[in-house]
Amino acid sequence: MDAQLRHRLLYKRSTPPWREAFRRRCVDRLKNSRSRLVDRYRQRSTAGALSIVDEVMEEEWTALQAEDRKLLSLLGPWNMQEVGGVVQEYDELAVLDEIQQELMSHEISIIEEYERNLQLEQQYLSSVVEDMEHMHVICPICHTNNLSINSCLVSCPCGLHISTKRNITPDVLQRLLEARVSEHREKCLQSPVFSIAPGAERSPSLFISCKVCDYLSVVL
Repeated sequence: MDAQLRHRLLYKRSTPPWREAFRRRCVDRLKNSRSRLVDRYRQRSTAGALSIVDEVMEEEWTALQAEDRKLLSLLGPWNMQEVGGVVQEYDELAVLDEIQQELMSHEISIIEEYERNLQLEQQYLSSVVEDMEHMHVICPICHTNNLSINSCLVSCPCGLHISTKRNITPDVLQRLLEARVSEHREKCLQSPVFSIAPGAERSPSLFISCKVCDYLSVVL
């Protein structure tokens, strides 16, 4: 093997200049596309691919071309099978495959996180329904005590104390809790939290909120 050929082969194994920027942008876009991935996962019984990795890579490939004119001569139109031939000095296909595998790993982590949160919510709702059969609703604040529901007053030994304007039953309160949890779950993977804070009339109210997606709603 002559020196010139050896130099070309060694250079071909080096990292292309766009690799890190493209990888970072793809990871960020995938993390910001959680809702799209989860929606597709929920509808996985329908036709079409579950993964959004290829879409994310194509979107960022196009965006990177548009934003960095210096790379226009290096990056051609997106095609995972053809990109490897765009610039002969680098092993582009191996680089793209490495990025694709990393994104698929992130994607699996997102789905697993969604499944864990969904299971926790289902366990919570099941425990509440089970207690409801005995005319009890578990306190959403402490998750330990049963709420005391007496006409217009809802309380718990943990400190929850809410006076409502109308009579409320365990069944009605349970439906309110389930509705708010389900409403949040449609938009976010994280588990929401319940809290007590002054309401519109400065009297204590039960809120459900999420720091990740800024979801906030009054339950009672």
